[in-house]
Order: sequence, then structure tokens, then C-alpha cells
Amino acid sequence: MIKKWNAALCCGLAAAAAWMAPAARAADSGASTLVTARVQSAEAKTKYPIVLVHGLLGFDNLLGVDYFYGIPDTLAGAGARVYVAQVSGTNTSEIRGEQLLQELKTIRAMENDPALKFNLIGHSQGAPTVRYVAAVAPDMVASVTSVGGANGGSKVADLLAKLPEGGIAQTAVVTAVGLLTNVIGVLSGKDPGQLPEVPLNALASLTTAGGAAFDAKFPQGRPAPGASCDVKSGAAVVGGVRYYSWSGVSTGFNLFDPSDAPLSALGTLAFSGEANDGLLATCTTRLGTHLGDYRQNHLDEVNQVLGNTYGSQFPYYEKKVPAIFKEQAARLKSAGL
Repeated sequence: MIKKWNAALCCGLAAAAAWMAPAARAADSGASTLVTARVQSAEAKTKYPIVLVHGLLGFDNLLGVDYFYGIPDTLAGAGARVYVAQVSGTNTSEIRGEQLLQELKTIRAMENDPALKFNLIGHSQGAPTVRYVAAVAPDMVASVTSVGGANGGSKVADLLAKLPEGGIAQTAVVTAVGLLTNVIGVLSGKDPGQLPEVPLNALASLTTAGGAAFDAKFPQGRPAPGASCDVKSGAAVVGGVRYYSWSGVSTGFNLFDPSDAPLSALGTLAFSGEANDGLLATCTTRLGTHLGDYRQNHLDEVNQVLGNTYGSQFPYYEKKVPAIFKEQAARLKSAGL
């Protein structure tokens, strides 16, 4: 059984790494990228810039492919000022948060506005990353939005953490992830001196115990510890920062999506009937105002694989992923953010 778990987990990690990629067609700003696009409306013209933050094994742009596939251009085309951040692909949420904090300070300096705030949107481990910034520097943050956020940790990470420490299986997984991270770093232009990669740090952060420890230090917007899954929202506003979240709730609806099979296998192994997106139990992702759950797997949440998210029996009943992000930007605009 352990061998089956290892195979499924490695397959899932490989699928995630192969298909998760961030924004292009932009002007550089330190480690962040300012997205430029032809503006066609003011629908998403928020008061403060939107900053998109990737998750585990993520980046801003990989060989011209967006991590948030097509999303930055959609937001920019609707009037938003959009930055795509780049932080360590494998490290603790706190270290990634400190990296993001420095990027935001750089953007403030670039925009010559020392009081500028930001609307932070984080996917997967990007969610606790942006939560960290909102907790330690609330004066810099107008809103936090969690998309399929690893807010309560993941039982998939728990399975990996249970592998014998220093054993062949754990060493093989860590080595594979490390090599993959290095390849992604080279192809996406990451500076390992500025953005160090430590896979075991990421694993410790992403277990359910790691998620609980993070919540204990930074509880803003989270449902109370031990709350039922029926509790879908946490505090909407904390310290002047607004909190929102949505997530995926399925893994196997798209026959043409190559990420469905490995994520369905992981979901079956790790979650025993709980609603999940393949890597996270849906009820653990909640933060602030709950905006809904969608028939999406963990990669669909950022419009991967390459925008092929609804080639299924449900092509007409769900919003397209870029439209969900644009709708959130319009919501932020209406809130004066």
C-alpha cells in the first residue's frame, strides 16, 4: 500500500509541477512582474494594485506560460493594475511571506507611494503566504483572497511526512522535488540566493500540524479552531483587512484534463470521501467571506492545464476561471479597495 501511495504522490507532484505556471507580457519590478494588456473596460479597476501569489512549486512565468493562466491579462484588460509575485517554490509560508513583503516594499518604491496598499490573491501555499503579510504588515494590505488555499494544511503532505525520516522513499521524493524545483527556478529566472528552496521546510508547513501551528500564530480570517465544515466563513474584516476565499471541490469531471487522473488518485488516497480538489480538503481552505466552491481540481483553480478546465459534462454550468477572478476584482472595486 505504501508503494501505491508513493507512486500516486510522485505522480501528483509531477503533474502539479509540469502544469502550474505564472504570468507573461509584463514589465519587471524587482522579483514581481507588472502585467500590461490592452484595457477594454474599467470593470476590475481596483483602487489598489492586485498581486497574484503562486503556490508550491510555482513561479511567475515559465517559458512564456502563466502560472495563473490567462488571469493576469484578463484582470489588466478590465482595468486592474496587476503584479505577479515570485517567491520560493519550496519553503515555509513565513519565509515566503517575508520574500513577498520585500517585493511589496519594492513596488511601493517603484510607484513612489510609501503608503500604497495591495489586494493580495494567493493560490495554494500562496494563501498562507499572503496571510502572513496581512498579519505582520496590515498597513500594506487592503484585502486577502485565498484561492484553493492551503490554510489548514494538507493530508497529502501528512502522507509524505509519515514516510520514514531519512528513508529511501522520503529521500527519493525530496530529491525529485528538489531537482524539479531547481529546473523550474532556472527556467523561470529565480535567483537561488534571494529565493532559497528547501523542500522539507515546505513539507513541514503544509502538513495539517503545520497548518494548525500557522493558524495559532496568524488566525486572522480563519474559522475558529475545531469548527465544523458547515462553517464556511471566518471573520470578514480583521485589522482593517478584508478576507475572502473560494476553492475547488472535485477532481474527476474533465475527461480531457491530464491533471484529473493523478489528482483524483491523490484525493481518493488522502481524503476518504471528504470534498477535495486533489491536494486539499475543501473545508480546510476557508478564509474570511466564503465566495463559493467550484467543480475544479487544484490546478483548475488557476486555469490550468492551459485553460482546459471544463471540457467535461459540465461545460456550461460553471464560470470560466478568469471570469471568477475578474468578478472578485469587481467586488474589491465596489468595496472601495
